Formats: sequence, structure tokens, C-alpha cells
Amino acid sequence: MDINPIILPVLAVVGLMLGFGLGYWLVSKKLSQISAESEKKANAAIKEAEAEAERLRASSKLEAQEKARELRTRVSEELASLRKELSLQKKELTRREASLQKKEDSFQRREQNLKKQERSLGQKEQAAESAARTADKKLKEAHEYLEKLAKMTQDEAKELLESKVIDEARASAASKIKEIEDQTREEAEVRSKTLVANAIQRYAGEYVPERTVSVVELPSDEMKGRIIGREGRNIRTLEAATGVDIIIDDTPEAVLLSCFHPIRREVARLALTRLIADGRIHPTRIEEIVSRCEAEVEEMCKEAGEQAVFDLGLHKIHPELVRLLGTLRFRSSYAQNLLRHSVEVGYLAGLIASELGMSVKLAQRAGLLHDIGKSQDQSVNGSHAEAGASIAKKYGESPKVCRAIASHHRDPEPVSILDIIVEVSNTLSAKRPGARRDVLQSFINRIESLEKLCMSVDGVSKAFVIQAGREVRVMVENNKVSDEETVLLAKDLAGQIETEMSYPGQIRINVLRESRFTEFAK
Repeated sequence: MDINPIILPVLAVVGLMLGFGLGYWLVSKKLSQISAESEKKANAAIKEAEAEAERLRASSKLEAQEKARELRTRVSEELASLRKELSLQKKELTRREASLQKKEDSFQRREQNLKKQERSLGQKEQAAESAARTADKKLKEAHEYLEKLAKMTQDEAKELLESKVIDEARASAASKIKEIEDQTREEAEVRSKTLVANAIQRYAGEYVPERTVSVVELPSDEMKGRIIGREGRNIRTLEAATGVDIIIDDTPEAVLLSCFHPIRREVARLALTRLIADGRIHPTRIEEIVSRCEAEVEEMCKEAGEQAVFDLGLHKIHPELVRLLGTLRFRSSYAQNLLRHSVEVGYLAGLIASELGMSVKLAQRAGLLHDIGKSQDQSVNGSHAEAGASIAKKYGESPKVCRAIASHHRDPEPVSILDIIVEVSNTLSAKRPGARRDVLQSFINRIESLEKLCMSVDGVSKAFVIQAGREVRVMVENNKVSDEETVLLAKDLAGQIETEMSYPGQIRINVLRESRFTEFAK
């Protein structure tokens, strides 16, 4: 059967439209199902949310009610406490009010009593004034009667009586003062002699004369050659390092060390003794041993100062003062050892202070430190008393001790009993028989002046006086003084010594210049 060509497209369009409609219907149906399920789930979620909100609302309400109940309870308790406190305060105020009322009643009674007494005193005052007027009238009448009898006025009689009383008092006072002065002078003289005698008798000090030479014993005479060294280098190094003159003569198994300065001599003695015991004697070893011995002598000074302080039982003395005090062990004044002299003055000052009823420790302290200024050599200006007072003040000593140190030679004048005690003790220690020798001290002063003069020249590093003052050994700095200038320096020193000093015989001036070169092998 033949089909019309027009029908086929129509059928195709109809089929397409039917298929499209069927698909749309199916999709719409599916969407409706999905929408219904979604709405159902949303409704369920809303209900669940509403239930949860209701539950939370109920929980919050219960919590708020609980907090409100707790707040009401706390407020109730605070109100009860406040009511109780107010009740107590009310009772206290009531009690105080009653007490004040009682006091007010008491004051009123006292005021009434005072008014009564005031009225009574007023009446008595009027009676007294009346009696006083009557007495004045009678006294005036009596004065007039007495003036008529004595034929002089009251003022004239008073002046005459005062004049007689004053004259008698002056005569009596002058007689009494003269009697007291005579008695005091006699008692003071006896008392002072007794004090000095007792102090001298109670203290007995040993005296050992200072020497300017020390002897070092040798194990054998062969050691002398080792001390001299090749071409004399060992002995020159030792003399240059210590500043002493080493005398090697025919004395068997002994070497003499000559030097006016006892500290240098002690350092040299210790160093030479150590070198002999060690056996290694060469310039480097000598300088090393001398350096150690200088430190050892410094420690000896410290120990000597501590021992002196301990012997007198003193405390809280500055360590530097103790060290300076120990250096006096190697110093002397007019051949009297200064450390022994200082300890002796401390003992004497303490004994005199005990007799006078004063502080013994303070007097001992001032006596022990009175010559501390002599530890400074020529490093300070002024007298040793001024220097000692300055040092004591620097290291914390009391003004009384510093004043006693400064015035123990009456410059300035003593102003207290402690000053006089230290001065008297110093005089007792110095003037006792055998204590000092003026000849040695004048020699030492001359030697010190000679060294000081040489050290004042520019370019001089060290200056040592040896051979009992007959030779001066001067060391110059090689970077300041040349070999040619050493000749001129020696002549200049000789001229200054001849001009400024007086001395017996002649003095040899040796000027030494040494160059040293050091390298290191790497």
C-alpha cells in the first residue's frame, strides 16, 4: 500500500509530541514526589527544632530560677548580717550615749565645784590683799623708823652690806684658790711621777742594736766563685737587683752583705741563701729568686704587723695599716727598731691610761700607730707625724687617734689627755738607757739623703749607696741616657754631691748603663 508522503511527516511530528508530553509528565511526577519528600523532611526538621527549642527554653528557665533562688538566699543572708551589725552598732551607740551622759553629769558637778572654789578663792584673795596692804604699811613705817635710827637710807645700807660681803668673799675665795692650786700642784707632781715610775717598772723591753751588715754562711769556699760567676755577671746581677754591696773577702765560708736599708739587706740575704741551697746560680735565676724573696719579705711584714696588733689585743685595724706597721720591723730610728718601739709605746700608753681610768685600748691603739708615718720613706712630704695622721685618717681611724699621732711631737700642740699620754709614752720609750744611738741615725740620714739626691736626676732608674757610704751605684735607663751622656751624668752627680752634702773622705760615683736584647725562637 502506498503511503502518502505528506502523512509521514505528520506522523513523525505527532509521535514526537506524544513522546515529549510523556517525558514531561514523568518528570513532573518525579519532581512532585521529590518535593513531597523534601517538604515532609523539612516539616520533621522544623518539629524537631521546635522541640529542641522548647527543651532549651525549659532548661534556661530552670537555671534562671535556680540562680534567682541563690541570689535571693545570698541577699537574705547579707541583709540578716547587716541587720545584726546594725543592731550591735545601735547597742554600742546606746552604751556610749549613756557613758557620755554620765561624763556630762560628772563635768557639770565639777564645774559647780570649781565655781564654788573660785568664789572662795576670790574672797581669800581680797582678804590677802587687805592683809598685804596692812603689812606694807607697817613695813614702811618700820623702814622709816630704822632709817631715823641708822641715819641712812635703805639703799645706802644695802650698798654698804653688799660691799662688805663681796670683799670678804673675794678674800676667802683667793685664799681658798691659792690653797687648792698648791695642793693640786703637789698632788699632780707626785701622781705624775708615780704613773711614770709604775709604767716603767711594769714594762721591760729588750734592746737589740741594729747592724748594717749581714753574714751569709757558705757550705764551702768554692761557692764564692759560683756567686761571682763568669766575669762577675752573677754578683753584678745580684747587686743590681737587690741594691746591696756583696763583700767577698778572705773570711772563710762566709759572705758579707752591706746595706744601710734593712729591707734590701733581708731580701738579699734570703735570695742568696736560696740560691746557695738550690745550686743554680745565673742571672735569670737570680732575678727570679729576688722577686720571690721580695714577696716573701712583704708577707713577713704583714705577719709582723699582725703579731704586734695581736700582742696588744687590738681589733678592727685596717689591713693596709697592719702591713705598713709590719714594715717598721726592718726600720730603725737612732738604732732603735721602730716596730719594737711602737709596741713599747702602745704598752706604756695603755699602762698610763689604766692608771688614769681612761680607755686602755684607745691609748694602746694610738701608741702603736704613732710612728706609722715613718713607713713611707721619702714618698710623702711633711713630718712623719703629719703623714701618719693622714694615713690613719685615710684607713678609718678615729679623730682622737689621728690627733694623738699628729701631736706626739707637739706640732700641733696636744689638746687632750690622750695626746699627752702618747707623747709621754714615746718619750719614755726613746729616752730610756740604751734605746737609741745618735751616731748610727745620723749616718742613715746621710745615706738616705745621698740616694734621694741621685734619684732626683732625670734618667736614673735606681740608686744604691754601698761601701758604708763611700760609693754610689747609679743605674740609668738605656733608652734615655746614651753611653756618652753617662760620663756627663757622673760628673754632674759628683758636683751636686760636693755642693749640697757634707761627708768625710770621698765618694765614688759609678754610673751603669745596660742594654738587653730578647728574641724568641719559634
